Amino acid sequence: MSITNADAMRAYAGQVAGQITGAEAGAQGAPGAKGVKPVEGPSFADELGKVVQDAIETAKVGEQKAADAVSGQGDLVDVVTAISAAEVTLETVVAVRDRVIGAYQEIMRMPI
Repeated sequence: MSITNADAMRAYAGQVAGQITGAEAGAQGAPGAKGVKPVEGPSFADELGKVVQDAIETAKVGEQKAADAVSGQGDLVDVVTAISAAEVTLETVVAVRDRVIGAYQEIMRMPI
């Protein structure tokens, strides 16, 4: 059994979604706090989930195009294009993750 990019991204998405859901549950403890207005629209977790799902779909398309090319049914240009798109998407996900971790570390260094 080999682990694909889509499997890794799906596992990472599940881990991130679990962490975000846990953080939201803790943050909702004081909905009537002075000066705090309820947020309308989709949550950050929802938006992040959509982006991660799009990244997974892009990786799946790349894998499918590669499999088609191996079986002799795909065009090489389509394979290269799909794999390049998947690579760019993965690099974007990693860059966003790094920025989120950096922001979290910066917040943790703030004096109380």
